[in-house]
Order: sequence, then C-alpha cells, then structure tokens
Amino acid sequence: MKLLFHCCCGPCAAGCIESLTADGVVPVLFWHNPNIHPLLEYQNRKDSLIAFAKNKSLQLEIIDETKPPIEKNAGKRCEICYRTRLEKTASYAAEHGFDTFSTSLFVSPYQQHDLIRSIGEKLAVQYGINFLYRDFRPFFRQGQAKARSLGLYMQKYCGCGIEAN
Repeated sequence: MKLLFHCCCGPCAAGCIESLTADGVVPVLFWHNPNIHPLLEYQNRKDSLIAFAKNKSLQLEIIDETKPPIEKNAGKRCEICYRTRLEKTASYAAEHGFDTFSTSLFVSPYQQHDLIRSIGEKLAVQYGINFLYRDFRPFFRQGQAKARSLGLYMQKYCGCGIEAN
C-alpha cells in the first residue's frame, strides 16, 4: 500500500503513525489545512507536523495555503472543512501515484468519524483510489503524550477559528 496520509497537526499524526507502521505501512505525510486560523495557529500546527516528520524520518508533502475561516453560522461548516482537506489529499494522491489515502482526523474523539469516512469513500470513487478508514481513537491519549514528550505544539481547538461545538 502506498498511503498518502493527511495530517492536521503533529500530535494527531503521533497518535496514528505507530499503528500504521506496526502493520508495515510507512505513509507519506500530507499537510493541507487551509481551514486553520488565525495564521499563527496555522503556522504552529504546520511546524509541529514538520518537527514530528523529521523526528520519525517520514516524508512530508506540504500544500501551503490558507483561506478565510468558514462562516460561524454555516450549518455544514465541518462537512465543508473535511471535504476541502480530503479532496485535496485524494487529488494529490491520484496525481502522484499513491493508491490509498487517509487522515489523522480519525484519531480524534471530537471529530465526526462517520461524516469523514463517507466523504473519503466518495472521493476514493471519484479519484479512482482507495480510502483507508481506521479508528485511531484508542491511540489519542498516547499520541498526545508522545507529542508532549517531543515538545510539539498542542492546539486547543479544531482549527476553524471558532470554538468547537
């Protein structure tokens, strides 16, 4: 399996990578998170992922792009956010010879797994590649502990600039 693994930050990546590598999968990490605001938060999270990738000697591909935050009253803001990031991951994966894509969002007990999975599966069909769903939530606290031990930045909210629901 040639896996492109979308990562929202270093701590979430830390919660997933050991599980993947234990199964013989060495993913290429992928940064595309235009939803994260303000700009300082965006940079802190990107830097934490860069540091994590270097620490684990993992390849990291970066699509550096920011966009205005999704409107607070947008009823589907989480769906828009997930779709934006996963679509870029799927298209990049298809264009660059990956056969599978996934995301570190599945480590968080605060994210909408069913919605993320549904979006990922639809994009897999659209782009002609596989989508890997794995419930990484059992590794959430372990990933946070690993991130702290590495001195990685630990965020306080999902990233859209609006407090989590």
